Amino acid sequence: MRYLGFRDLILKIGNALLKPAYWIYERWLWFQIKNGPFPSHVAIIPDGNRRWARRLGLDPHLGHEYGYEKLKEVIDWLFDLNINAVTVYAMSNENCLYRPEPEKQHLFKIIAKGLDELMSKINELHRKGIKVKVIGRLDIVPNFLRERIKKIEELTSKNNSRVLTIALCYGGRQEILDAVRKLVNEVMEGKLSIEDISEDIFTKYLYTEFLGSMQDPDLIIRTSGEIRISNFLLWQSAYSELYFCEAFWPEFRKIDLWRAIRSYQRRERRFGR
Repeated sequence: MRYLGFRDLILKIGNALLKPAYWIYERWLWFQIKNGPFPSHVAIIPDGNRRWARRLGLDPHLGHEYGYEKLKEVIDWLFDLNINAVTVYAMSNENCLYRPEPEKQHLFKIIAKGLDELMSKINELHRKGIKVKVIGRLDIVPNFLRERIKKIEELTSKNNSRVLTIALCYGGRQEILDAVRKLVNEVMEGKLSIEDISEDIFTKYLYTEFLGSMQDPDLIIRTSGEIRISNFLLWQSAYSELYFCEAFWPEFRKIDLWRAIRSYQRRERRFGR
């Protein structure tokens, strides 16, 4: 990790001055949410890394690096709450197709680093029962990354308590189209009749089929003030609770997560009824 120099020093001084107030507020929020209910599946759209860096006059690549460090922290916070499934929108299908090549390669290297770090903590993943899965158009992912994906999935395949899903080169529309293609092929081969197709059957052809009853996220959190889901889990998010946070992703704090969960707890989930 490279350092921000003077700007980093100013940020650290500001954080240090505000730390007592944050601690009090964080404890107050925790008192409000601690008795639940907590979501079983939380999905995250960690947006705003580049804008955060530009606001500080930095290379946007640094934003991605700080975003990765924040992601590790937030995943720990979520699993510490005994949340069963966490899904992270690492790169969209459009990111992988249309971002400038140097930026894509930088992002791929950060993701590879993340998978390497997960593998270095394999005993901890086993102890916590965390399965790691990667979903998306992996055919357009570089070989060095596909090899790591295959290895981490194999190493954690028998873990069944919790699931960390990484959506990479992922698009919700593409996922639905792929599911339809599989269904059509099975109908044409006589393995399935049109009359048998239902919502429950359809979900078995989605990338997230391995999540079983936890396919649908209870809560989706997006940072950076953008109010859209950007082709993320389109089928699965039909009845998800959405929470939009103004903070850029590298600035996301535990109090922001607590606020999201408090908002979730205050909503009445009727699932269209």
